[in-house]
Amino acid sequence: MQNIVDFFNGLVWSPPLVYGLLAVGLYFSLRMRFFQIRHFKEMIRLMFQGEKSPVGISSFQAIAVSLSGRVGTGNIVGVATAIFIGGPGAIFWMWLIAFLGAGSAFVESTLAQIYKQNEDNQYRGGPAYYIEKGIGGKIGKIYAVIFALVTILATGFLLPGIQSNSIAGSMTNSFPMPHWVVGAGLVLLVGIVIFGGIKSIANVATAVVPFMAVVYVIVAIIVVIINIQDVPAMFGLIFRSAFGMEQQFGGIVGGMIAIGVQRGIYSNEAGQGTGPHAAGAAEVSHPAKQGLVQSFSVYVDTLFVCTATALMILMTGMYNVSDGGDGFIVDSGVYQESPGGERNYSGTVAYTQAGLDNTFHGQETFNPDFVGFGSYFITFALLFFCYTTILAYYYIAETNLVYITRGRWPIMKTLLGLMLVLSAFYGTVSTAGLAWDMGDLGVGLMAWLNVIAILILQKPALRALKDFEQQKKQKGSGKFAIYRPDEGEVKNAGFWHHDYPERLRQEDYQYPGEDIPKK
Repeated sequence: MQNIVDFFNGLVWSPPLVYGLLAVGLYFSLRMRFFQIRHFKEMIRLMFQGEKSPVGISSFQAIAVSLSGRVGTGNIVGVATAIFIGGPGAIFWMWLIAFLGAGSAFVESTLAQIYKQNEDNQYRGGPAYYIEKGIGGKIGKIYAVIFALVTILATGFLLPGIQSNSIAGSMTNSFPMPHWVVGAGLVLLVGIVIFGGIKSIANVATAVVPFMAVVYVIVAIIVVIINIQDVPAMFGLIFRSAFGMEQQFGGIVGGMIAIGVQRGIYSNEAGQGTGPHAAGAAEVSHPAKQGLVQSFSVYVDTLFVCTATALMILMTGMYNVSDGGDGFIVDSGVYQESPGGERNYSGTVAYTQAGLDNTFHGQETFNPDFVGFGSYFITFALLFFCYTTILAYYYIAETNLVYITRGRWPIMKTLLGLMLVLSAFYGTVSTAGLAWDMGDLGVGLMAWLNVIAILILQKPALRALKDFEQQKKQKGSGKFAIYRPDEGEVKNAGFWHHDYPERLRQEDYQYPGEDIPKK
């Protein structure tokens, strides 16, 4: 299995994808005149605007679901892995892909809103929907089905194991329990929620993700304050290493960029095609609103949470860096023990746990037998982050299943749920390396298909941003912007051409600030 996964990963995560994702993010940022800077305040304001309906969730709930998919093991273990393979400089490339990736996130999420539709009395949207409707014809349908199948495989089978493996690893570092016990408990917790649909998942994500993200960042700030004298040197090390100016890490610059982009994409999911599923479920009056909100979620994920992890690891020196072979450039002796008793010195949850124990308990060297605040805190942070990520994976997989089946064969949802919980259980008892490699394969396949699609379909999203900016200028606020696309320019956007205008004419519905004549 490992050899098969390695072979396909080598094809998927080739230089064209790594550098292509950077190039696409830069292209969209330039086309939209670095909107991620110009509309930063608007992103925050729109996030808390309370639009929702019986069939749609609010923008805040949508970003919570997106963040539940984004903020997970990639923010803790993924950062540690990036440091292990690429050294401190990999963090810079994670930052860059987040900043530029906001452009890709805007386009894909806005497209999800433009081409969303009402199915099973709830909004459904995402790459499969905008590929079919945007490209059109037989080619669009085939392309969409391929993406849907790949996404079901990735989010329903390949990716859950990464999250559950990290939960099991951190739990067994802190508490004396077998991995299978962790797996059984996780299966129960996931199963209770996933069969409640998007409303249930959104409610859990809204309650858990913002709270844990804030607490996590606060703990990181405390670590920075305690080690404040080391801050300038640490940032200097990150930037020097990123460009090969730090002699110690000069020989691994290529791997540093690749792992920084790869782990950045896995963490913030910009351009990958997962975020648009939650974006398409939101109730907004203009697609660009949700595009801006989803772009902000990329910042929250990488610039806030991932940076918090990097600070806790780098400032305390609790990390190893591989020389690309069997040796180490930096060897701090930090490791995590696998279910079979083997010591894993690569990037694991142990880096962050040891970093916090170093700060709060004075553990200058790694002690595998010491269990302190760091071990417990990271264990519970990972539990909540990874748990909500698995819930988001189910919703994404279910959306694509509904797209393929068109609501027929409801038994398929049950089978999908069973597949996901079994994958999560397997992840708790498998090796970390295999779990991560399988997840990378799923992420890479989705990213290839989605990036090509959003490059083809970019025009409606770019027009939507221009329309939003014009209305914002005219009305003094983007809050009152309403999307009224021309059917000649934006085809197959049935919701915005018919459903939404009809709702605005209803006597019992009035969008704030708009005086719409009634029929």
